[in-house]
Amino acid sequence: MNHQPHLLIIEDDDLQYEIYEEALGNDYRLMRAKTGSAALALLPQLQPAALVLDHVLDDGERGLDFLPEFKELLPHVPVIVVSGALEVRQQMAALQGPRRAHYCQPKPVDIQEHKRIVTIALQECAGAEIIRQFEALERCGRIDAPELLSRSTDRLARQNVILSRLGKSATRPNISALAREFKVARRTIIRDLQELIRRGQLPPAVYPEWENSGEDQNV
Repeated sequence: MNHQPHLLIIEDDDLQYEIYEEALGNDYRLMRAKTGSAALALLPQLQPAALVLDHVLDDGERGLDFLPEFKELLPHVPVIVVSGALEVRQQMAALQGPRRAHYCQPKPVDIQEHKRIVTIALQECAGAEIIRQFEALERCGRIDAPELLSRSTDRLARQNVILSRLGKSATRPNISALAREFKVARRTIIRDLQELIRRGQLPPAVYPEWENSGEDQNV
């Protein structure tokens, strides 16, 4: 089985993508989209370890316009913005706020620097970043930091189990049974399903009521 990390490259220029293939193809599995819209359509079938996002894309799309949606669907996946069309002000905006990119690189791309950034992003961002945030809470004297970390890791572990069972099927889960198994409230399982669907890891058919609170649904 191929355990190489999966990178989603959102790039419309064929030559630039060939450069990525040559530089990264031996260490990572690459998937390409030429527009932000096409990338969003891929996410239900793909869970990338990182996104490489160009700004100027096909069909007049702008990569940064899609950044909030990518971060909503993939909140812990590092995003590397690569563009020769961004002003300093735009680069700063992309790196700020809760739905930010992790890195901005100018074009033409220094490919050795790009490989280094991808490596760092996979090692230092995502799950490792969450742990550091909780450690920072502890250093600040938050007495509830261990509880927050425990709840976060429990939620991720529970969601991974649910995901492994349901996979990409449209089989509707028994929410009450899952709640009993994990010793949580039904609303907690419903929230897990909503998050998994919102991130594109489960198809909406698994829980059609996912956009509602769902607490009173007969499932």
